[in-house]
Amino acid sequence: MDFSAHQNIVEGLKGKFGEDSILSESNDTIQPYVTIDKSHLLAFCDFLYKDPKYYFDFLNCITAIDNGEEEGTLELWYHLTSIPFEKTFIVKVLIERTLDALPAIHSVESIWKTADWHEREAYDLLGINFLNHPDLRRILLPADWEGHPLRKDYVEQEKYHGIKVKY
Repeated sequence: MDFSAHQNIVEGLKGKFGEDSILSESNDTIQPYVTIDKSHLLAFCDFLYKDPKYYFDFLNCITAIDNGEEEGTLELWYHLTSIPFEKTFIVKVLIERTLDALPAIHSVESIWKTADWHEREAYDLLGINFLNHPDLRRILLPADWEGHPLRKDYVEQEKYHGIKVKY
């Protein structure tokens, strides 16, 4: 995406939600992105989908990253595409990494149905709770699997139903 198209979207978001709604911008990468507060996620995504100037009609994927105990955060990267306008845009959200409960953020499944499986994968592998998700359950691992394997503090089970897990 060219820099001017990215800046137009950023200015539109700031105009709608205020200058301080975007925590940071990264324009010096191959795919520029904005970082927003997780409390704004649903409103931002709804706006980017419904506003006829942008119409980001496709959620390509959600990338989930564990930054480890030292950083104390998890990252969610929402890769959006406007098929008719041939534009892409990335929204990044940081959420607190907790050990005693699953970190939570609102689901965007009500906006893009493709979020259903992407959010289930992030839940399954990193233990992120997507609030208001219609069917949040494991998608890759068995329902009774212990833990979330892509968390940096994950401890692999010795056995699963009597079968040795680690070889």
